[in-house]
Amino acid sequence: MTAIAATAPATSTRTLLTAAAVAAPLWTVVNLAQVLTREGFDIVRHPLSQLATGSLGWLQVTDFLVVGALVIAGSYGLRRATGSRWLSRLMLVNGIGMISAGIFRMDPSDGFPVGTPAGPPAGMSWHSVLHMVSGSLAFVALSAACFVLARYLSRGAAIASRVAGLAVIAGNGWAMTGGHGGSLTLAIGVTGAMLWVSAVAYRLRSQTQV
Repeated sequence: MTAIAATAPATSTRTLLTAAAVAAPLWTVVNLAQVLTREGFDIVRHPLSQLATGSLGWLQVTDFLVVGALVIAGSYGLRRATGSRWLSRLMLVNGIGMISAGIFRMDPSDGFPVGTPAGPPAGMSWHSVLHMVSGSLAFVALSAACFVLARYLSRGAAIASRVAGLAVIAGNGWAMTGGHGGSLTLAIGVTGAMLWVSAVAYRLRSQTQV
């Protein structure tokens, strides 16, 4: 009688969860380094996406593409670890949105890069419009994922997950109104939610054997 050996998934759940766990810290470090060093950039006035413009814009484009790919890989790990199809789908959309936002750049605006006239541009280019659409999809998916993730966590962690989801909504909402510091509130809300998902992925990884 021939024995049939069980085959493990081509990519282990731990590896996929590692991708999810690394994504947000990488995003945070790369963005923070640029915020502190890029001449003329002011996080209170300029959204993080604007770092993709100028001679060093390739750094932010690469950040979008790499982190988006990590989020996509991580979405499959979260599916295996939690069994939630919706969580996986939402994080998949989030990752695709990030990659798309990296491909389609914002227009230079409000003094950044240095030499750009103050104030918003007279009109938006097609790639800037697509960037906005991509970013909006990524934000909505990230916020919704935090709420779905809450269903699989303990009470305290579930509350934190919902707060993270609300932070994305609040930060993006304030930015959309054109309120002072909107780019900062958006950055805090989105980065905070991303770090939360990465932290949960890291915890799930520690509980996973394969």
